Amino acid sequence: MLEIAGLSAWYGEARVLQNISLSVHAGEVVTLVGRNGAGKTTLLRSVMGLHRQVEGAVRFDGSALGHRSPDSRARAGLGWVPDDRGIYASLTVSENLLLPPVVHPEAWSLDRVYQAFPVLADRRNSMGTQLSGGEQQMLAIARVLRMGSRLLLLDEPSEGLAPVMVQRIGEIICDIKAAGVAVLLVEQNVKFAATVADRHYLLAQGQVVESLSNKSFQSRESELLTYLGI
Repeated sequence: MLEIAGLSAWYGEARVLQNISLSVHAGEVVTLVGRNGAGKTTLLRSVMGLHRQVEGAVRFDGSALGHRSPDSRARAGLGWVPDDRGIYASLTVSENLLLPPVVHPEAWSLDRVYQAFPVLADRRNSMGTQLSGGEQQMLAIARVLRMGSRLLLLDEPSEGLAPVMVQRIGEIICDIKAAGVAVLLVEQNVKFAATVADRHYLLAQGQVVESLSNKSFQSRESELLTYLGI
């Protein structure tokens, strides 16, 4: 579904990504794991077209994204869920869900969203500022599913959340995967990543230094925690 080959990225003259190659298949959860500053968020932004100082190939569903704009990539089926969640504070939950356009025939209906996220159904008339961090994260994920996104780019969805909410976000990611949606996940929480992902790419100094199955990842959890300084 997503193929990245030889991707490099810069901020000014500073290279932050170097020759990245990876793939994500339909119905698969793949994580990018690494220390702060490893280039994980820049990689997601490059895939979404939000970071423009890049070279290399990004293909989605067999089509080269090249110099396509972020909104064009969203209409192709890429769903961007940033670490700040991007919730419109002055809009209600329902308005946040209905504002973006539907871009694919397999988009989730509002009823399906509310079935999958009952807390959002309960809070449908609440303003964005009235939601907890976990509720905002659910809304950010639900919004791109209602658009019809088939590959979600999730940036640190567990960050700052209580353990019970982290567990719920993990359950939602697994449900999304079961529905055939792919996920490319930036995550520093190794324990959380091991519960949701099929494969993992370890980034260091802007490069992929290892590709691990989830079984290998789980067997090396202590080593990875030490490596990441957690």
